[in-house]
Amino acid sequence: MRSIEGHDIPLDTLKKFQSEDPLTQSVLNRLLAGVSTRSYNSTLDTNTDAAPAKGVSKSSVSRKFIQITKKQMEEFLSRSLSNKYYPVLMIDGVSVGEHIIITALGIDTEGHKQILGMEEGATENAAVCKHLLSDLIERGLTTEEGILVVIDGSKALGKAVKDTFGSSTPIQRCQIHKIRNVKEHLPESEQQRISRKIKKAYLEPDYDKAHKALNNIVKELEITYPGAASSLKEGLEETLTVHKLRVPGLLRVTLSTTNPIESANSIARSTSYRVKRWQNGEQALRWIATGMMAAEEKFRKIKGYKQIPVLIAALNQACRGESNTNISHIA
Repeated sequence: MRSIEGHDIPLDTLKKFQSEDPLTQSVLNRLLAGVSTRSYNSTLDTNTDAAPAKGVSKSSVSRKFIQITKKQMEEFLSRSLSNKYYPVLMIDGVSVGEHIIITALGIDTEGHKQILGMEEGATENAAVCKHLLSDLIERGLTTEEGILVVIDGSKALGKAVKDTFGSSTPIQRCQIHKIRNVKEHLPESEQQRISRKIKKAYLEPDYDKAHKALNNIVKELEITYPGAASSLKEGLEETLTVHKLRVPGLLRVTLSTTNPIESANSIARSTSYRVKRWQNGEQALRWIATGMMAAEEKFRKIKGYKQIPVLIAALNQACRGESNTNISHIA
């Protein structure tokens, strides 16, 4: 359209029709819901009299999906972390084909969860983990007020945390992973009985009592099942970090495992279950990052979030090298 003077007149309706945003968002929504690129065209709501849809071939849909997920991933993984304090950092890895995607999840002072960063590697090694942690620091993550790092028990993760944040950083190893490791060294006839005893020890709120109960289990296993005893004894102190910090009740249970981040991993896996062939690490990272974005929208506050101020007080004292015996214990 032109004006009387001969100037072109832009039309908002034309811009709307030319925009690819609705189409790319439609592609994203359908593929994340489990529709394959090959089957995408069959999911479109068209009738026999309508003109055939354009740009919905397998290759076109794939290109659109890569374009939008790559852009969203870059924005997602470059968000500033300087506007909040995260007293808890959880780190865990998820296997995607031959690749490992290491994810860092932060819990803020009000109990809200947020995906802070991700890194792809062939294995869960210290170098990959250190690169992830360094990126978090560059984007504004602070540990000056203290931070509790919860990991699955990986020695590589533990080393990366100590090297990056300092040797005095409190690390909580996942109690569930510890129990699983011990069970691998036991016959089926003993797995449930020993698992119940370990769980009961971990539920003891007092550090000394929990430590004593676990050591008694170690002594019981040393003669009949030395492998299980060695597995339980390895890193035992770090499975009781939340006890040492005198983290109260429900919050202690929540932070004693990596369950909060593993639930996010589960959602991320569910978005990519139809992918049969992983071509490279960039593809794996894009899919898991996209799944994590979907998971983040469903996040709720962690259980025991009202007790976070007690944890923060303990972390502050730990940073100053003080005893936390004066911190009130909320049962």
